[in-house]
Amino acid sequence: QVQLVESGGGLVQAGGSLRLSCAASGRTFVRYAMGWFRQAPGKEREFVAAITWNGQYTYYTDSAEGRFTISRDNDKNTVYLQMNSLKPEDTAVYYCAADRTASPTTVATMRQLYDYWGQGTQVTVSS
Repeated sequence: QVQLVESGGGLVQAGGSLRLSCAASGRTFVRYAMGWFRQAPGKEREFVAAITWNGQYTYYTDSAEGRFTISRDNDKNTVYLQMNSLKPEDTAVYYCAADRTASPTTVATMRQLYDYWGQGTQVTVSS
């Protein structure tokens, strides 16, 4: 089993920045693709960003492209989501997830394909 714990959420003004962290346990973390999802009240949980196990390929949802950056430090068993130029519509609970069956060169965008999830961290962006 892999355990994931998110941190770094909070309240920021529009245009501000936050860096979310996801600390993972498990010796196979280095070979897992990692993703970030978010869920706003009354909305479906949606894909935000993902990264392959070696960190060489990333993929972002259109609304995050150019503003968010996903990265990972396998030595620290941690994945990050740097969020810049935040907008009120970014307000949501953000979850990190691990995909243990991911292709070495591709990432999944469907939440059903991820095996392990954190508890989420709240991000609120005020206008």
